[in-house]
Amino acid sequence: MDVPFLKMHGCGNDFVVLDLRAGLALTPARAAAIANRRTGVGCDQVIGIEPAPAGSRAAAFMRIRNPDGSEAGACGNATRCVASLLAAETGRTVLAIQTISGTLPAELLPDGRVRVDMGPARLGWQEVPLAEAADTLHLDLTTGPVSDPAACSMGNPHATFFVDDLGTLPITTIGPVLEHAPLFPNRANIGFAQVLAPDRIRLRVWERGAGLTLACGSGACATLVNAARRGLTGRRATVVVDGGELGIEWRDDGHVLMTGPVATAFRGSLAWEALPP
Repeated sequence: MDVPFLKMHGCGNDFVVLDLRAGLALTPARAAAIANRRTGVGCDQVIGIEPAPAGSRAAAFMRIRNPDGSEAGACGNATRCVASLLAAETGRTVLAIQTISGTLPAELLPDGRVRVDMGPARLGWQEVPLAEAADTLHLDLTTGPVSDPAACSMGNPHATFFVDDLGTLPITTIGPVLEHAPLFPNRANIGFAQVLAPDRIRLRVWERGAGLTLACGSGACATLVNAARRGLTGRRATVVVDGGELGIEWRDDGHVLMTGPVATAFRGSLAWEALPP
């Protein structure tokens, strides 16, 4: 059986998007096979569009799997991509998408960008979560040249290290070590941020289960929140990632809005029976 897919990306954070509303299951093994850049389609995450739960106000449920098959609770760039597809399908410019972490309202803007309400930033140590009680604004964690990160959850755990020069960091070396640090019982997404101005941040993210990516939407949200908490920026900033720019706003009610582009690279089909169960 051939199953169609779309290859999409938000600022270079790329996805294989599958419509699974007919009842197909995106298992960890299938996701890992699809995401493999040598033997599969290749992507940062595999996204399954599933029926919304009964009684939900959402247009659909979005399942997110990393290249290692693990399930992610949030992905801002993928949410924008799926929102654009559902907007085209339904003719609505405002809709909501359900994830395992909650319901995310989204709006298709006239210029083609998509704005997503990523929900409130969760700042408590148990919400991140951390393995032990700690001040999430200043964590006692050092690896190589980086130390003193701030942490929060945007539906998935994030730790942000603020540095003077991103260009000198050995991210591919220290990223996986920090991702698996004992302080993070569920592992963590690790952001490395350089504040360029009160309204502009340069960011690179080592994503949990995916590695270094060109963009991380939830990571951009977490970075702005952590920067504002430390007084390094205001509550609104442009976050510059390797693949483009994202507009982030931390509202007074605690919700974080992310605005950015979406793009479709190509479409194809998967030989579903050739995938592992």
